[in-house]
Amino acid sequence: MRVITGSAKGRKLKTLEGEDVRPTSDMVKEAMFSAIQFDVDEAAVLDLFGGSGQLGIEALSRGAKSCRFVDENRAAADVIRENLSSCGFLDSGSITVGDSVSFIKNTRLTFDIAFLDPPYRKGLIEKVLGSTAARMSPRGIIVCEHEQGLKLPESCGSLTLSKTYRYGKIGVSVYRVPYEDEEE
Repeated sequence: MRVITGSAKGRKLKTLEGEDVRPTSDMVKEAMFSAIQFDVDEAAVLDLFGGSGQLGIEALSRGAKSCRFVDENRAAADVIRENLSSCGFLDSGSITVGDSVSFIKNTRLTFDIAFLDPPYRKGLIEKVLGSTAARMSPRGIIVCEHEQGLKLPESCGSLTLSKTYRYGKIGVSVYRVPYEDEEE
């Protein structure tokens, strides 16, 4: 696993071992960032199910101003901290060790981009999507990585499902505020 592009391009990232660990493939990660490439610069980012931190770190490498990582596993938080350090982003990243559902329901922070990549088949995207949409800035974008076939709502708060991509057994859904010409 590595950073694909930007200031930390090519840096290898550590990950936890285990059956529950499912790092995003480079192909899927590149597709996710292609969908939001013009929105990353100077964005405040949320990596809600942090894992190794690779999605938030990729955003920082591509010019995001900050990223909040949330993971309930202390070992995952330690891996995120190591990865932030090795990529030179310790000052731009902050880590919350705690339950992602509770965090997003209780935070007062707002974000420009949120990555939701929870463990599959546990209903976690459905549990956090509404609360996440409520914490987005007016330019907000939510990118969800999920199992293929998961049916997500067409809209959530002021955000609408703009596109769903399929990569084998993986789906990526992107929510954003509709462009003015899409609203009519």
